[in-house]
Amino acid sequence: MAPEKLKTEKLKTEKLQTYRAKRDFAKTSEPSGEAEAAPGPRLRFVIQKHDATRLHYDLRLELDGVFKSWAVTRGPSVDPKDKRLAVEVEDHPLDYGDFEGTIPKGEYGGGTVLLWDRGYWHPEGMTAEAGLASGDLKFTLDGDRLHGSWVLVRIKNDRWSSKRTNWLLIKHKDEFARAGEGESAIATETSVASGRAMAEIAAGTGVAPKPFMTIAAPAPDAVWDTTHGIAAEARKAAPKKKAAAATATAAPAAAMPDFIAPQLATLVERPPAAEGWVHEIKFDGYRMQLRIEAGRATLKTRTGLDWTARFAALATAASSLPDAIIDGEATVLDDSGNPDFAALQQALSAERSDRMVFFAFDILHAAGRDLRPEPLSARKIALAKFLKSAPPALRFVDHFDTGGDAVLKSACQMHLEGIVSKRLDAPYVSGRGEGWLKSKCRAGHEVVIGGWATTGANFRSLLVGAHRDGDFIYLGRVGTGYGAAKLATLLPALEAAEQGNSPFTGKTAPKKQAGIHWTNPVLVAEIEFAGWGAEGLVRQAAFKGLREDKPAPSVTPEKPKTTGGSKVLGVTITHPDKALWPEAGTDGIPVTKLDLARYFEAVGPLMLEHIAGRPCSLLRTPDGINGAQKFFQRHAMPGQSNLLDLVTIADDRKPYVQIDRIEGLAAVAQAGTLELHPWNNFPGFPDRPGRLVFDLDPAPGVLFESVITAALDIRRRLEALGLVPFCKTTGGKGLHIVTPLTHDESSDANWPAAKKFAHEVCIVMAADAPDKYLVNMSKKLREGRIYLDYLRNDRLATAVAPFSPRARPGATVSMPIPWSAVKPGLDPAAYTVRSVLQALKRSNGWADYETSRRPLVASIAALQQRDRSKK
Repeated sequence: MAPEKLKTEKLKTEKLQTYRAKRDFAKTSEPSGEAEAAPGPRLRFVIQKHDATRLHYDLRLELDGVFKSWAVTRGPSVDPKDKRLAVEVEDHPLDYGDFEGTIPKGEYGGGTVLLWDRGYWHPEGMTAEAGLASGDLKFTLDGDRLHGSWVLVRIKNDRWSSKRTNWLLIKHKDEFARAGEGESAIATETSVASGRAMAEIAAGTGVAPKPFMTIAAPAPDAVWDTTHGIAAEARKAAPKKKAAAATATAAPAAAMPDFIAPQLATLVERPPAAEGWVHEIKFDGYRMQLRIEAGRATLKTRTGLDWTARFAALATAASSLPDAIIDGEATVLDDSGNPDFAALQQALSAERSDRMVFFAFDILHAAGRDLRPEPLSARKIALAKFLKSAPPALRFVDHFDTGGDAVLKSACQMHLEGIVSKRLDAPYVSGRGEGWLKSKCRAGHEVVIGGWATTGANFRSLLVGAHRDGDFIYLGRVGTGYGAAKLATLLPALEAAEQGNSPFTGKTAPKKQAGIHWTNPVLVAEIEFAGWGAEGLVRQAAFKGLREDKPAPSVTPEKPKTTGGSKVLGVTITHPDKALWPEAGTDGIPVTKLDLARYFEAVGPLMLEHIAGRPCSLLRTPDGINGAQKFFQRHAMPGQSNLLDLVTIADDRKPYVQIDRIEGLAAVAQAGTLELHPWNNFPGFPDRPGRLVFDLDPAPGVLFESVITAALDIRRRLEALGLVPFCKTTGGKGLHIVTPLTHDESSDANWPAAKKFAHEVCIVMAADAPDKYLVNMSKKLREGRIYLDYLRNDRLATAVAPFSPRARPGATVSMPIPWSAVKPGLDPAAYTVRSVLQALKRSNGWADYETSRRPLVASIAALQQRDRSKK
């Protein structure tokens, strides 16, 4: 063994002397510390729930080859006001971080041990050794359950008169703190490593914990405890019982019903994060109930309509299976293997049921027994076994037990409809309830057609609605998604249902206009859309197809369920009255969190043109511009909304935030984001420049008229080089000149070239008027001049987004303006969160932005040619 390793092992042995002296490893299966711990990328921590003489939680922080350990009497609290006693105990070996099981009675620490949390930690402000020595160890936790900043404070005058060293464990105030909700930290009682509860661990049942600290792991089905511990003792005392079947308690015999009303999922904004939930892919097809009896299979819709003939190939494939009732979704897959609703419609029209696949996700009846009272976990086991030898057209729907947000994000990246989250311990209950929850990537809805619009002889859009409180309410127009094949089916159905009067009732009913045709509201359509507008109308809706499995009177508006707060774009805005800008402009009325969210909703379509496809830094001020917290968020953070996309950049392991849909703007408003600072890359290509930004930053005392002159000067220079410049205010004292670029990976117009080009343009401009401009950012040299900042034109550099508010008094906005407005009298402070919408009614100064992209390589060549001609 190498000398250094010998030294390390010797130190570890010394530190573990007390630990080993207290335990008889012939009686307890606690690790002795001999096993080799796997090296970690960072310092690790674990928290073990320990039901010994007294229930407590053991906090263990990895340091110098062992775990420094504390017994926290009441468990950690996320309320900064709570001070939890943490008794320092002996150092533990690192492989103890994978221990979950029972310690025999009579042994030191006898009782049940559950792995309650684990992850990574790092000290704050000073080294861990220095913090421990000073009695003030500040640290950050990044675990499965606990996050954020904490502190361990050693008690100097120990009022407990203990021989041990006592500390206090306190949560620091940060975004993970929960005032008044301290006990919520320990509300979850299952293991992060095995999913078991304390009772299961004590009984010696369930699967072994997944390893975190050790190299070698136990077999997947292994459970600690064979001849020792509480479970072994309990088995000795208990009467012998026949082993239970894999599907838990056997269900009583029962006749198989003709049809079972399906269990339905409740729509929510985001999937549940609590333990005990699993997540399945949501399929884009027809919900069907497959019933097999005596070699004959039938398929019925969710309302009980018999569609066996329409799904004949699936019925034939299933007829060889034993008697059962299976819940699932019938669909057709596209070339990528994803469910395609349009393809399913075409297959039904063409009577091509051989293309269909039945995805089975639940079993309700089998082997003469009603399985609905069984928990989902047992039903899924039974279903997988049932389908083991099924034909390829019948497929088992597996589930994920990882975080719901991550599963939803993956589903959205694969262009799937969304996910369904289900409680593992719940029975099957017909109707809509809280046991199943659905989260969608893009809002989808069943609607009833109330009319259609034409321009001349051409079809233009559908007018759709739904039933609510006795009215047939108007939900808006569906203007896209109509291919020739869809129209061939849709138009005859519309003409057959045409009537003279509008079917819409209520306050939102549309008026009769030229080109509007009304229909009897009997046709049900499936649509997808970008979200709900302020008037309750669907935005950017697209037609997917007609549905025949649901009667029109049963179609009602379905919006995500939330608790409390105000809603904007489907996002709940908590504390909507919180003043983010205490005084905005001359009216002195605060701009609230709800005002910000509604502002983002209004300007979102325009704003997305300049931030979508680009990593975006967020300036967050949760308590407003005068609050104590004010920080830039450049990377993704735990618990952030799934409405925000993540993008991984080469050479950076941490993903960046990206806002690619308008609902994401409401989500960042909910998080207290006042400013958006995107990269300047071409959308979707972080390594290629998509625009140049020149920041005209005047020194104090420089009149704004001089900034206007500079903007017109740089505009002239850029146009001479073949570029199309645009101007916007910064929300402060300067102006930004922005030039959109084309994307050409084959050219040399990369980030270094873009930065060099911008630099040279600024150098020439400063050389022509050195008394007005400079390129050096030194404050000493800037007096009376304007700094030409070209540094925004780098791969990692950002610039405040068009339409982004600023975290400054007055709630000013970085406003795109037409060149006609860049003249004496221009007042940047006039553009605020309150005034921008009115200004946009007069003019959208950047309407031609996308069509004005030009290749940078050509402008580089023009600049080089001009330099050569001067020589």
